[in-house]
Amino acid sequence: MTNFLDLAGLGREEIADLLALAAHLERSPEPKALSGKILALLFFNPSLRTLASFQAGMARLGGSSFVISPGQGTWILETRDGVVMDGAAAEHVREAIPVLASYADALGIRSFAGGTDLAADLSDSTFLTMADVCPVPLINLESAINHPCQALGDWKTMDDLKIPAQGGRFVLSWAWHPKPLPLAVPAAAVHMAALRGMDVTVLRPEGFELPEPVMARARQAAEVSGGSVRETADRREALEGAHVIYAKSWTAPVHYGNPEAEAAFRAGLRDWCVSDDWFATTAPDCRFMHCLPVRRNVVVKDSVLDGPRSVVVHEAGNRMWVQMAVLYRLLRG
Repeated sequence: MTNFLDLAGLGREEIADLLALAAHLERSPEPKALSGKILALLFFNPSLRTLASFQAGMARLGGSSFVISPGQGTWILETRDGVVMDGAAAEHVREAIPVLASYADALGIRSFAGGTDLAADLSDSTFLTMADVCPVPLINLESAINHPCQALGDWKTMDDLKIPAQGGRFVLSWAWHPKPLPLAVPAAAVHMAALRGMDVTVLRPEGFELPEPVMARARQAAEVSGGSVRETADRREALEGAHVIYAKSWTAPVHYGNPEAEAAFRAGLRDWCVSDDWFATTAPDCRFMHCLPVRRNVVVKDSVLDGPRSVVVHEAGNRMWVQMAVLYRLLRG
């Protein structure tokens, strides 16, 4: 493994190896495994779990890390190609990334979707431009259309809880949110669950269908694993027998890049908030998952989030273990 950009870029054996290594490192620490190694972390967007878990994971393996947040004590960085740089940005990523890479053994980058051009965000063009000029192992900390670190942590969480892969029912449900959110986490979650071999249902209101390239990639993963993928707006039918309800909001593709129209479009959908009655027809031990941060009583009710079905803290904790496995394989082999 030379980079960690996308679960789709790994074979099933490589994913199984990372999950097994994460479980091993959780049980049997190796505090000198990456002694002398340095991880550079470049965050164009805010973070809590991703930042903290990578720094903690690197430290637990005996390595060190440094963090750059462009515009916060460092130069604002330009990501567009061919632009006349007469604005706020003082430096281009084509210089900044190779320089940062020269100080470190691996580089992680977080760069959210632009949110204005759906085609550009689906192509992950900004992130891939930066990947092209990175000479050291690169880790995707969340890009416009992917979040493989979250997806791998979610996979480990379901393994820990013995949620079935073959025959397991995974419902990715849209939830209301006061603003349009990116597609990265829902796209990664639906692909991950399909690749795991689960029967995946995307539950969403009419007009919030995931873009066809996202669904096509998930269907391709399901074909390999023996799972299935579908979409529906029928909440009762979707939740029947579910083993996981994974809540996440995302912007309506039909109004992508138009927040005013999108806000009006979602205005009447505040009942898409996960509550106890959502679990009436699920499997008895159905779990609630969310990538965090989550808005209480907007996305999910307190009673669910604080109840026995919620595994969001366990899920977040697993981010560190799987990322340690990624770092170990990238920097030690």
